[in-house]
Amino acid sequence: MDVRTVTGAAADRRQAVRPWRFLAGLLRARRRPLLLALAWSLVESAPALLAGLLVATAVDRGFLAGRPGVGMAWLGLLGATMVVRSVATRLMFPHLAAVVEPMRDELVRAVAGATVRRAADGGQAPDAAALSRLTGQVETMRKLVSTMLRTSRELGMSVIAALVGLLVLSPVAAAVAAGPLVLTLAAFARLMPALTARQRALVLAEERLTAQATPIVAGLRDVAACGARAQAADTLRALVSAQAAAARALAWAGTGRRVAVLLGAHAPLVGLLLLSRPLIEGGRLSAGEVVGAVTYLFTGLEPALRTILDTLGGWGVGLAATTRRIAETIAVPGPAEAGTPATAVAGPVDAGTPATAVPAGHVLRAERLTFAYAARATPVVRDLDLTIGEGGHLAVVGPSGVGKSTLALLMTGLLRPTGGRVRLGGRPLDSIPGASVRSRIALVPQEAYVFAGTVRENLAYLWPLGESPDDERLRASVAAVGAGPLVERLGGLDGEIDEPSALSAGERQLVALARVHASPAGVLILDEAGCHLDPAAELRAESALAARPGTLVVIAHRISSAVRARQVLLMDGTTVLTGTHRELIDRSPLYADLVGRWHDDGTR
Repeated sequence: MDVRTVTGAAADRRQAVRPWRFLAGLLRARRRPLLLALAWSLVESAPALLAGLLVATAVDRGFLAGRPGVGMAWLGLLGATMVVRSVATRLMFPHLAAVVEPMRDELVRAVAGATVRRAADGGQAPDAAALSRLTGQVETMRKLVSTMLRTSRELGMSVIAALVGLLVLSPVAAAVAAGPLVLTLAAFARLMPALTARQRALVLAEERLTAQATPIVAGLRDVAACGARAQAADTLRALVSAQAAAARALAWAGTGRRVAVLLGAHAPLVGLLLLSRPLIEGGRLSAGEVVGAVTYLFTGLEPALRTILDTLGGWGVGLAATTRRIAETIAVPGPAEAGTPATAVAGPVDAGTPATAVPAGHVLRAERLTFAYAARATPVVRDLDLTIGEGGHLAVVGPSGVGKSTLALLMTGLLRPTGGRVRLGGRPLDSIPGASVRSRIALVPQEAYVFAGTVRENLAYLWPLGESPDDERLRASVAAVGAGPLVERLGGLDGEIDEPSALSAGERQLVALARVHASPAGVLILDEAGCHLDPAAELRAESALAARPGTLVVIAHRISSAVRARQVLLMDGTTVLTGTHRELIDRSPLYADLVGRWHDDGTR
């Protein structure tokens, strides 16, 4: 499937999508295996069509006529149809698999593509709820489609065959069964919208739980540091309670489905048995026809109808709600897109800002920047105003857990602020396309990322697709940050890193620091990126990055990073102070205390 970004009319079409139409679009692309599965289903329904007729004939022309051998022969013919049914079922399943499995693969690609493109090109933070759609809802949809096709195909044919056979056997018996059946189906049709709405409410509650619990769990250190345990617990408790309430509401609505199933499955059979004696005595039915009609109702219509109503009321409702939710994130194909059942849709962009906004330079500015991990939690960052000029060098210091790493994520756009905004080159960070942000801002976290591949591939990782630095630039960056001996030991730029975990934490940090030095980014943010290096190695790497053209922000692990910086931001959990190293020693007892905990060589 070609996963593309869809805008304009396609996005409008996404908003108006109906789940069954969306599902029909998916199935149309697999018309041939679906038709083959249907053809074998027709063969499979032979026992349901012939059972009552063969039993009635065996009774009237065989056993009641004093010819038991003839009766057994007719029953033997019924057994033969069962063998045919088994063969047809076996031959049908490969065609059913050819419908369901490729559909699942397309949905995974579409949901993943939509999520990645929304985060990368839309300038948005990754969608945490997409994890629920990708891992849970797509697999649920695959199972439900498989189950629905398998059961509705078989049981639908059984119901049709039983009704046709009953009508051929005795129109009177068919009329007796039809009344309760029609009333049951009408009642069930009125119940379906309520069931679907409550199933959708449950799906959305599960998504909200995933989306809002993820940042709370990821920020447990900041939650604990800010004394927000109670607020975080209240938020999680409310989310779990909402999900449980939605599940209970769906269960209560399901009681009506069970009543409808009970009436639809048993009322026709009970009605026929109650009327059988007067119908036989009046010459309207023979004994064999009564037995044949009961056979149709008891072995064909009753179990098939019960299972179909259970399936539609349970799995069908779940399929409708899940399909609709997935369809809301990927567009329905237009008429010209046959064979392309879903395409990725970019997420919403601020209507007041062009999506192609390009920052002018690399001035990084925070304007009343605020962030809290939950609605009632104490903000980790509150009303921060900060400007880091072009070519600036800022060190961020403070006790552990006060939100320094959170600030780094806000500056890179990986976290969206709950108040205020971040600007890059005069443009709001959330209005700049993600690919443009990545080419201008690079973050090196404490746990450096190194992947299996060549040294060259690891060092060029931060360059846009289709672009790469020349080897001279890579070698210069390696030498500048002091990673030369490591790269030489690995076999040079062509050396293979087969097991990244075999490298020490410090060696992985050297690779990451050389990578960011060689990158095209004009703003570098180091989040304790040299904490596993010795002070001399960290000094060399940080000095090389400071000498590089562009802006440098260092989340300081050692106070020596603050000494080298031209500007220092002190965070203490409630207020922030900015100034030079010397100014903050004079102005802030906390900063002076932090400095006093370090030895002259920069170690603790």
